Amino acid sequence: MTYQHQSLNVLKLGQQTQYAEHYDASLLQGVPRQLNRDQLGITHHQPFSIGVDLWTAYEISWLNDKGVPQVAIADVKLDFQSENLIESKSFKLYLNSFNQTKFADLETVRQTIENDLQQCAKGKVSVQLNTLDHYYQHAIATFKGTCIDQQDIEIHDYAFNPNILTNCASGEVVEEYLVSHLLKSNCLITQQPDWGSVQIHYVGKRLDQEKLLRYLVSFRQHNEFHEQCVERIFCDLMQFASPEKLTVYARYTRRGGLDINPFRSNFEQIAENARLARQ
Repeated sequence: MTYQHQSLNVLKLGQQTQYAEHYDASLLQGVPRQLNRDQLGITHHQPFSIGVDLWTAYEISWLNDKGVPQVAIADVKLDFQSENLIESKSFKLYLNSFNQTKFADLETVRQTIENDLQQCAKGKVSVQLNTLDHYYQHAIATFKGTCIDQQDIEIHDYAFNPNILTNCASGEVVEEYLVSHLLKSNCLITQQPDWGSVQIHYVGKRLDQEKLLRYLVSFRQHNEFHEQCVERIFCDLMQFASPEKLTVYARYTRRGGLDINPFRSNFEQIAENARLARQ
């Protein structure tokens, strides 16, 4: 499924651009969440009540008041109820504009990024800016749950097809964490590949793992942004499996010094922003 909207035609994504030498908040561009939610029929009422887009920004540098370069890594939380998601290339260009700009201290940089993202997203954003010392003791995280990727099946059709999930849940009510590292979709604008791992935590009738894997693999040539894919997975599982509780959490590999990790749930709190092996 591919769609285009006139509001996407102005994005810098997929276009040749120049890098700004000094701080410029106008480089940020938002994409209305409504575009995809209209298709899913959830613009006015989402089936998830808790959600966030977790970003990790690895390429942040600025100058201190003596002109010495500084570096940091940011954890960004963008609320799912914000009017816009943040377009990733514009975020990269925006962060790059800090490179030759002097700031008084790390907190000033943090507040600047947080305020600018809130203006662009038109919603709640929080930014934590970390020095490299913060990561020295951090281990590689793993998704809790049963990995469904090693099933002995054959797949010949890679067209996106939510109907694969028909009759995908049956039997007794269980609570499970199911994990796949085979999620791949393509950027809505450039068709560049987006690689991810996904964790599905649910309470409901037991999911058929083969159907779930086939469904996730069917995203392989599908064109949507990360956040949109996760919301589509959530909606499709609610439609075909009707779980009592559901969380869909995907962590994508980085591009341009940024990774995007959407989390949507109707019952549990937001996950920690912890790196997986491919991140």
